[in-house]
Amino acid sequence: MDTIDALIMGIVQGLAEYLPISSSGHLEICREVLGLKLSGADSLQFDVMLHVATVLSTIIVLWREFLPLCKSFFTFKRDANFYYVCKILVSCIPVAIVGLFFKDVIESLFGQDLTLVGCCLLVTALLLTFSYFFRTRPLEEYGSKEVGRPRDITYGDAFIIGCAQAVAVLPGLSRSGSTIATGILLGDKREQVAQFSFFMVIIPILGEALLDLKDILGAGAGEAVGETVGAVPLAVGFFASLIVGCIACKWMLNIVKKGKLIWFAVYCVIAALICLAKGYNLL
Repeated sequence: MDTIDALIMGIVQGLAEYLPISSSGHLEICREVLGLKLSGADSLQFDVMLHVATVLSTIIVLWREFLPLCKSFFTFKRDANFYYVCKILVSCIPVAIVGLFFKDVIESLFGQDLTLVGCCLLVTALLLTFSYFFRTRPLEEYGSKEVGRPRDITYGDAFIIGCAQAVAVLPGLSRSGSTIATGILLGDKREQVAQFSFFMVIIPILGEALLDLKDILGAGAGEAVGETVGAVPLAVGFFASLIVGCIACKWMLNIVKKGKLIWFAVYCVIAALICLAKGYNLL
């Protein structure tokens, strides 16, 4: 992997992490287009570093909301911010189970052909489409002005949204798209769902990064990350993902508030058809 490849992948990750089009799926597409040959483990570890960059983007963009959460939680101040963090922790349970017991299976899915990516992109499109039409009908259609009104995220909602995040480890299944669409389908407030979706990924990604760092310190950087990546491309990809992620995070928050996710469903269908055609050697 050279510097230009890493720059392209960093830009793609920065955009696709927040837009509901699947960052993991688009990184797989990039590898196919750029002709990069990475092992499943190297591919996943490089992706994790790019995801760390976008996690930092979330903290930078939402620092006014993030700092009070940390203050309340670590000082055990039993206010709304403390319980909000508790909901985030509940949402991390499903993905923690997947990471602990199915990591090898997940790694084996990366670096393969684009057939799986295409299928998962279609699922993402269906989720976005269903959430759009299900939750944009007038409230009066639900029988009263109260029924169907958006609500605050509950602990049960947090766990269900967390299950969506756990399934979205599959390449091509958008994490932000799956979690935001799930929250909207549950009847949660759009602006809360988007912010919750961006915050809930911080713990799993940083946890995975710490595990990778332990491997690097234990086995040596070149051996743990693989000779196919390199320090300079890794740094270029990281900072590209960080900068573009800041822009995309602000953009996505406005898009969710306006309820314009349907256009990303159209894009996912087009991208899925191209991936399936490539996977079946039709292109």
